[in-house]
Amino acid sequence: MTISVVVPLCNEEGNVPELFARISAVLDRVTAARGDRYEIVAVNDGSRDGTLEALRAQQQTQPRLVVVNLSRNFGHQIAATAGLETASGDAIVLLDGDLQDPPELIETFLAKWREGYDVVYATRKARRGESPFKIFTARAFYRIIRRMTNVEIPVDTGDFRLMDRKVVDALAQTRERHRFLRGLVSWVGFKQIGVDYERDARSSGATKYPFSKMMRFAFDGITSFSEVPLRLATYLGFIVSAFAFFYTIVVLVFKFLGRNDPGYTSTMVAILFLGGVQLIGIGILGEYVGRIYDQVKGRPLYLISSVERAPAAVPRASESEAVSK
Repeated sequence: MTISVVVPLCNEEGNVPELFARISAVLDRVTAARGDRYEIVAVNDGSRDGTLEALRAQQQTQPRLVVVNLSRNFGHQIAATAGLETASGDAIVLLDGDLQDPPELIETFLAKWREGYDVVYATRKARRGESPFKIFTARAFYRIIRRMTNVEIPVDTGDFRLMDRKVVDALAQTRERHRFLRGLVSWVGFKQIGVDYERDARSSGATKYPFSKMMRFAFDGITSFSEVPLRLATYLGFIVSAFAFFYTIVVLVFKFLGRNDPGYTSTMVAILFLGGVQLIGIGILGEYVGRIYDQVKGRPLYLISSVERAPAAVPRASESEAVSK
C-alpha cells in the first residue's frame, strides 16, 4: 500500500521543519511494520515568504517529499484539491500546515481505514489558542450549515481527514469552483467515521482565515449545498407583501374614519422597509448567479507551475512541464 499525506501551505515558512519532521516520524513508524510506502505532497499556494525554499531544502533529506508549486495563490480549498489530485496513494490524508492538527493522529486514521472505513475525519473536542469569539462563531457555523443543508456534514470537523482512493477519485469528478471540501466529502458518501481530538494552538505565523475570509467560506459552504437562502428570500417577500396588504386596509379604514393624517415618516418607513427587503432578495439571488457565472466560464480550478520531486525519485512524464487542471 501507498499512503499519501497532502499539506496545503501558504506563508508557513516557520512551520515547515517541525511539520515534516513530525509527519515523517509517524509515517516511518506506521509503514515499517507492514512494508508500505508513503509520500508527502506539499502544495505551495502562492506563498510570499520563504515557504517554497524551505520545502526544497526539506527535499534534500526527505526524498519522498513532492512539492507542487501553484502559479499563484488560489486559496486553501483549491490548493488542497490540487494536492489530492496529485497524490498517488491508496489512502490519502489531508492535513493543514499550521500544526494545529497533530500528524500523530494519522496512525489512528490508518487503523480505522484498515477496519474498512473509507473516510476517517477528525472532530475537534477542544480548540486551544483560539479566542472565545472564534470558537463561538465556528460552533454556530457548523450547526447552522447542518440544519440548512440536505447533506449530513459532521459538526466541529475541518478538512483534517483520511480518504480512500475511491473517495478522492469521486471528489476529482466534482469541478465546482467555490469548493467546500468537507461538504463534498460528506456528499460523495461511502463509509465514514469520526475520531475525536483536541486541536492545538498555532505553532507560528498568522491564521489564513481572518473573520472576513471565514464569512466568505461559510457562505460558500451554505450556497454550495443549500437553496434555503433563496427560499428565505421568497418567504420574506410573501410576509412583507402580506403585511403591506393588511396595512393598506388599515390605512383605508382610517381614511374613511377621518383619522388618517398622511405624513412623511410613515411613507419613508414603508419605502425603506420594502426597499431593504428587495435588496436582500436581489443580493442573495446575485450570489447564486455569480457562482453560476464563475462555473460556466469553464476555467481550470488551478494552474501548476511545477511538480518537484527529490533527485532520487523518478518524475512522471506529465510532470516535466506546467500542468493545468
